[in-house]
Amino acid sequence: MSTFVTLPDKAAPDAFPVSSAPALTYADRKLFRNGEEHRIIAGAIHYFRIHPDQWQDRIERLVEMGVNTLDTYVAWNFHQPYKDVAPDFTGWKDLGRFITMAGAAGLDVIVRPGPYICAEWDNGGFPSWAISNPDMVLRSSDPLFTGVVEEWLDLLLPVIEPLQACHGGPVIAVQIENEYGSYGDDKEYLRWNRKALLDRGMTEILFTADGGTDYFLDGGALPDTWATATLGSRGPEADAVWERRRPGEAFFNVEFWNGWFDHWGEEHHVRSGADAAAEAKKILDVGGSICLYMAHGGTNFGLGSGANHDGKIQPTITSYDSDAPIAEDGRLTEKFHSMRAAFFEASGRELTPVPEHMQRPARVLAAATFSLTHGTALLDFVRGVEPVPSVKPLPFEKLGLDRGLVHYSAKAVLPEGEGTIKIRGLHDRASIWVNGIYSGVLTDADGDVGLTVTTDGGVAELEILVENQGRINYGPYFGQGKGILDGVLINQRYVFHWEQRAIDLERPLTELLTLGASKNPADRDPLGAGFFHGELQVDEPADTYLAVPGFGKGVVWVNDFLLGRFWEIGPQVTLYLPGPLLKAGANTITVLELEHGGTYAQLREEPDLGAVGVTYVEDLD
Repeated sequence: MSTFVTLPDKAAPDAFPVSSAPALTYADRKLFRNGEEHRIIAGAIHYFRIHPDQWQDRIERLVEMGVNTLDTYVAWNFHQPYKDVAPDFTGWKDLGRFITMAGAAGLDVIVRPGPYICAEWDNGGFPSWAISNPDMVLRSSDPLFTGVVEEWLDLLLPVIEPLQACHGGPVIAVQIENEYGSYGDDKEYLRWNRKALLDRGMTEILFTADGGTDYFLDGGALPDTWATATLGSRGPEADAVWERRRPGEAFFNVEFWNGWFDHWGEEHHVRSGADAAAEAKKILDVGGSICLYMAHGGTNFGLGSGANHDGKIQPTITSYDSDAPIAEDGRLTEKFHSMRAAFFEASGRELTPVPEHMQRPARVLAAATFSLTHGTALLDFVRGVEPVPSVKPLPFEKLGLDRGLVHYSAKAVLPEGEGTIKIRGLHDRASIWVNGIYSGVLTDADGDVGLTVTTDGGVAELEILVENQGRINYGPYFGQGKGILDGVLINQRYVFHWEQRAIDLERPLTELLTLGASKNPADRDPLGAGFFHGELQVDEPADTYLAVPGFGKGVVWVNDFLLGRFWEIGPQVTLYLPGPLLKAGANTITVLELEHGGTYAQLREEPDLGAVGVTYVEDLD
């Protein structure tokens, strides 16, 4: 266990000495720090994806890789998930402490406050309540949008401002928006964003970040602001674009994609350390600066993972290991050593051995199997929430729900024989019951295909449970709502008069378990959907890897902490369970299964993120 350093009081105005000039400047395509020629060698680590008891360890490992700078996004919805609750900057959400810890370890810090961050994080970092107004034009100069962002920046930037290098702190650069050239062309919005940072005391260098081509620069760069690049290869080609388009500016690849993330139902992505380091060296060899995205990915705990969209929803898995040099559990990979060698060489440093305690694998719990017992059935659970009536189905946003499930129910008139149930505007995945009998699943990709059921005709109880699988974090579908956005048809006829029950799975587990307890085990879903409970005995807490063989799709809590999603389609098999989430003695494991249950869970001694199936290849088209 690492020892925490003593940190200055970030709230104290005289905690650091004051300097009037920004730390970073550039001229003649060279970067300077306090007047001395400088090169940024950085790694991205996100505080919201790492248990705070492990922040120090991960920062130390980053330092050992040979970097001089830590890069982090700020996720608005991590700090303020609910509209009527003030942002939280304490405990796990203590951004100031994380930044100061990095500074105490000798690192500069780059902060990327968004408000849009992408990052494969739910909704690109936005709380859904902030952007659910249908009249709002997202990521634009629309006052409806900039108004809510201003309110957030008024609360966030006072956390960052005293930690800038001008006050002696570690923050040496702050990003404007994020990869805007991949989204829109509203330069007025970018200028507004820049001014919003300046007006709130950001005096260190500001920068934009976009893909490494003319096209992306045209949309996302400003003439009076440092432009940086995001790419995973072809660094010299991008450097040539900068030399032509941004004369005098130092080239900085602020996101070098040395690995990649995974979607559920797809294959596991990897990139060899030798290939990634060779591409990184090309950037370093032309005098460029670089930041590994990710240096250490961490975990999309809870329901934090976002989604992409390519004809259908593509939800991101719970792990954000991203084949990074520092693995999800902190292990130093082959890629770590490849990158370390390149960074030490670029810095003119002798390659010294990695400290022995970092080379040794972290202690993990011994492999074990323990039983899980079926509790409240799924339908009993979701029916236990107070209903909200409406004529047409209501989406998540109208119900004030960001993440989780919505249970829709209505009396539907079915034709005798076969009837086809269609859901228009379904986002994302719907399980359907007719008169309490499970009938099947529809997804957003099914469109007008529908689900055909055989009935005796007449009035039936129609129940639809819609799961939000992660809000879209990138592309033109960013900001899209969840639930049933249009309506439900039986053949060509709409069903009206609905009740909906919003299930916020991020409520305290003790509250969720009081809902709709089954009175008779015989009434439980025969497929085994619903809650399952088990007890894990631990002598001394340590990391482990949790698997639930035989289960289909759902979420897992460890004690009262929502660990994350699982899905039998993979590629991810095990969930990383950090030791700090466990305690000596009895620990409770709770599973909410949405499809079909099993009978036991396993602790494994190695992670299983799926068979290697995809080697990273960048597509810039």
